[in-house]
Parts: sequence; C-alpha cells; structure tokens
Amino acid sequence: MLTLASRLRALDDAALRRTIEIRAISAHGIRDFFDLAEALLNPTAVQAALSRLDRSTLAVLAITATEAPAEPTDSATSSTPTSTTGGSLGLDALATRLTELGGVTVTRADVAARAAVLDELMLAHLSDDGLRVYAAVAEHLATWPDLGLPSALELASIPAPSALATVIATDSRFTDRLAAERAFSAVSSIAELVTELSREPVRELSRGGLGLPDTKRLSTVMGVELDAVATYVATAARAQLIAHSTGYWNETEAGEAWLLEGTAHRWAALAGSWQAALPADVRSILAHRPGVSWGEGLRSFVTWLYPAGGEWMDTRVTEFARDAELIGITAHQTTSPAGAAVLAEDLEGAIATIGASLPAEVGAVYLQNDLSIVSPGPLAPSIDARLRGLADVESRELALSYRISATSVNRALAAGETAESLLDFLRAISLTGIPQPIEYLIRESAGRYGRIRVGEAAAPTALSRSYVRSDDEELLGTLAVDQTLSPLGLVRADAHRLTSRFTSDVVFWALNDAKYPVAAENADGEILHLRRHQLARVLPPDAPDLALILVEKLRAADGGEDVAADAWLARQLDSAIKSKQTVIVSIAMPGGVVVDYLLEPASVGGGRFRARDRRADIERTLPLSSIISITPAP
Repeated sequence: MLTLASRLRALDDAALRRTIEIRAISAHGIRDFFDLAEALLNPTAVQAALSRLDRSTLAVLAITATEAPAEPTDSATSSTPTSTTGGSLGLDALATRLTELGGVTVTRADVAARAAVLDELMLAHLSDDGLRVYAAVAEHLATWPDLGLPSALELASIPAPSALATVIATDSRFTDRLAAERAFSAVSSIAELVTELSREPVRELSRGGLGLPDTKRLSTVMGVELDAVATYVATAARAQLIAHSTGYWNETEAGEAWLLEGTAHRWAALAGSWQAALPADVRSILAHRPGVSWGEGLRSFVTWLYPAGGEWMDTRVTEFARDAELIGITAHQTTSPAGAAVLAEDLEGAIATIGASLPAEVGAVYLQNDLSIVSPGPLAPSIDARLRGLADVESRELALSYRISATSVNRALAAGETAESLLDFLRAISLTGIPQPIEYLIRESAGRYGRIRVGEAAAPTALSRSYVRSDDEELLGTLAVDQTLSPLGLVRADAHRLTSRFTSDVVFWALNDAKYPVAAENADGEILHLRRHQLARVLPPDAPDLALILVEKLRAADGGEDVAADAWLARQLDSAIKSKQTVIVSIAMPGGVVVDYLLEPASVGGGRFRARDRRADIERTLPLSSIISITPAP
C-alpha cells in the first residue's frame, strides 16, 4: 500500500483526478493518500475494476502476478517502499509466455497496450523494468478459482468460443425487408415522440421513469405498447433528440433538426448513436457480413471475453440486442445488410442500403371538402412538419391523414404563418386544389386572429403583471366571465382592457387553449410569435465534481515527504496497537548505530510513540523520525 500511496502522491492533479474517476472511488473516509491507496486496493474495489477488463488484459495481469520473480516484501520504510509480492516481468517475457499458453502469437505491442491500461487503473505499475502487480491485487486474483472465476492459466489458455454462427438457408431478402419495416416503424414512432414532447413535455418521476398518464399519452401518440415507451425514450435520448431538463423530457435542437431529415438519415442518427454506445470489444466481433446470428453464441463469447463481467455485462448485451431489433440493425437476431454496414462504421453505406428498402416518400396530398388531408404514402419530412403546424394528425398509418380546424389554423398563425402563406403551401402540395371549405376556414381564422391581444404590463405589480385588450367589448366581457379562465384572475381595467397577476405567456397559452383568437404583442403593438416550450439542452450533469474536491482535500492534507513518512509509520503502529501485534522496530542511534527493539506498541502521537520493550520488560518512548523500519515479530 505504501508503494501505491507514494505513487499517487507523485501524480499531478489531472492524473490523480482521473484515477479517482475511473476507479469510481468514494471520498467518504479518505483523509490522505494512504486512505486512497487503501481504498484502491480494497478487495471489493479491486474486483469492481477487474470486472470491467477483457480477458486478454486480465491474462497479462494474472500471469505477471503469478510468474514474476519473487522479491522480498519491504513492510515499511520511510522513503523507498517496494511493497509487492513479486518482482516485475518484462513485456517481451510476458508476450512469450502468453504465446506459449494460448497457442496464438501475442506481440509485445499488444502486451504494452494492456499493461498501460492496468497501470492507469492502479492495479499494477508499468516501468522500464516491466510490469509489477500490487500485492493486494495479486492476493485477490489468487482467490478467483474459489469464486468460480478462471485462474491465471485458464485466462491465458482457454480459447474463445465461436461468437457468431452463420445462419443456414437464411433468406437475406426477408431479413432485409423485416429490418427495413422495423427501421421505418422505429423512426416513425420516435418522430411522433419528439413532436409530442415539443408540444407537451413529460415529467420524469423522482424515482425515475415516467408516470402512467404520460406513458399512456405517449403510447397512444407513438402507436406502441405501454411497456415499449421507456425503450423508445431511451433510444431517442441516446441520439440526443430529446433531453431531460428541469425535471422534464423535452425536444432538443438536434431533435428539431432531425424531424426535417429524410427517413433514411433519421434512421442513421438512431443507428449511429447505438453503434457509438456499443462496447468496443463487442462492436469488433459484430462487425461482420449480413446473415450471422447473435443469440446464445454472442452471449457465450461475451461471457468468455469478460469473465468477471457478470450481470452488468449481460444486461448491457441484452439491452443493445433489444435495441438492435427495435431499430432494424438485426431481424430475428440476424444482422441485416444495413446493420452490418453500421457495425462496420459505414453509415453512408447503411443509409444507401436501408434507403433502398424503405417506402418511397411522397410530396403531394389530397385536400378534401370535410377539412381532412390525406397523404398517399409517407410524406417528405419537411412537408409533414409544416402540415402538423396547420392541422392535427388523425391517423398515423403508412398513409397519414390530418384535419384542419380553427384551433389548428390559429396555432399556425401564432407560429408566424399568414393566410396567404398557408394557402400557397397547400396549393403547392395538393393534388385536388384547395376545396372552398378549407380556404374559407383559413381566411376566416386569419381575419379573426389577433382580435384579442396579450402583453406585459408597462409597470408590472404583484396584481397586474400582464394585460388582455380587445376593441370588441363584448368579446372582452366574455373573457371576464369565462369560468375556465377564472384561475387567471382577470380584472377589468377599462372598457377595452383586462389585467392579470400572471405573466403574458401564461395568459396567452390559457386563452389559446380555450380557443380564443389571441395573439401576443410587444410594447409597440407588434405581434410576437411565442414558442410554448423551450428546447432542452444536452448538458453535462450539474453536480459537484467530487473527484476534484477529493484531490483538493488530499493536497491540503499533504505535508510533504517527511510528514508523509511519519504518517505512514504512525499508521503501521496504529495497526499493530489495534491487533495487539508485537513488532521489531529498527532505530537509528547516534553515531550511525542501528538497534532492533522487540516492542509491543501502546500509543502513538505528537511525532513519538510509546511501547513496551518485551526483552527488557520496560516502557520506551521513541521519536518516529528515528525509525528505519518496522516488521512483524515472528
């Protein structure tokens, strides 16, 4: 432990902080570098680190721990600690030994890369002499066979099982078609999710997950089962199309742009984020041609690859396999052609492949007298997005249908459209012209729009923060007595104005929801186009940097080499006191003479320690600074 404590103390702040982060060390109970070293070498912490390592890296560690030439253990000195159970093993020797055991050539470069990982994790120390494993790590590895985990020899010699089995007589066209159907379905459902969240965000429960009412709403909008909603939310969040902000899930700027992309490019964003999140080693074994089965073969390989991975790795593979089926990377656990391109990191090739199998997008619709709009197939995203601003979606099948209403037209007008811009848009996409009822509704709604204006009060007070004005006194009187608006506390100010204690945006959306022809305005009377919900931003967690705080604490407690040496000696003596252990203490006497005392430590403090001399049967008090070494008595 002293070796590691000294090494930790010598690190710069950035490296020390990274060590604490990658080993996920809690700051609780850590006062100095000895505590940190002890925490890193704790068996539970060591096992947690080993569980994240692949088999090749573990083999380098285990073979070094068991086959490095033995060196004497230096139990305690003040300046040159070397507390390991073995010596170092050179990288060339390691490569040779691993090649002998595994029957497959292992290069020095590969061993060096693995050793660098172990060095960064503070499980071993890499130097010019080779790799040296810390005693506590070696001791823990020695217990692996008793835990049902592989020994050093097994780590290095057991070959990998077959990871991917070729599917016999697989109709690749069927796989491609089924994967394309799933890709289209996933993209459509997630597009509905992102669109719905842009209109009405959903709250994340304090215990995690969504409430049942929100889940049911999203399930209906997306056309998926209740149990699948959480998976779609996670998939969209992984692609940063939605984000969790101030307690709610909302659309992001990336999600807004994504809705305007073609279906194949939308799918590529989902597939690319899936591939990027895949563990590197698992990604490499899956980057094969189409027509291979994942199934139990993949699970067996992952179990071999991460022998200590246990449940956490199995869970990850299960989740990624589930999501691969969801978005069409696989179909019936068989890699699709587009999925194979994704795994090979060829997104452009994947887009071309999936695009050839997706339904063709259309750019024209049928406008009907009953105020409905029907598309003969999946619409181009830019047309669909603008239609959703003008009309409400009624059917979300392959051929979408929409319905125009006074409320939906008001929504478009509030977003900045005009009667002429809406009619020009419909003329450009309609296969049936513009039916008279639709044109009349749009012009009539545009004529009424803005008859009620909402704005911020010029001199706001607690009871009057916004106003509602209209030249139509009768309409304003209707607002004043409308019971659905009573929570706004509207108060008559004069014949053409009401006031409210709420802000103008709250009042505006309340009137809009009540289907009044309301517009927001600024101080000059110009119409403002409000956005109901702001886009969420994908931000790093806003939490204190615990690793940095711990680094600062360690530096503040560090008093230099002499203080660190005395602290280590005091810790050794404290341990002997607690265990009632007799120790041999070598003391430097005047004149350079070294005397060994057989002592039973009683107390330590103030730079001195008190102990019972077992040979002379007297009590001695000695300065810590005179101690050369402490070793357990035989």
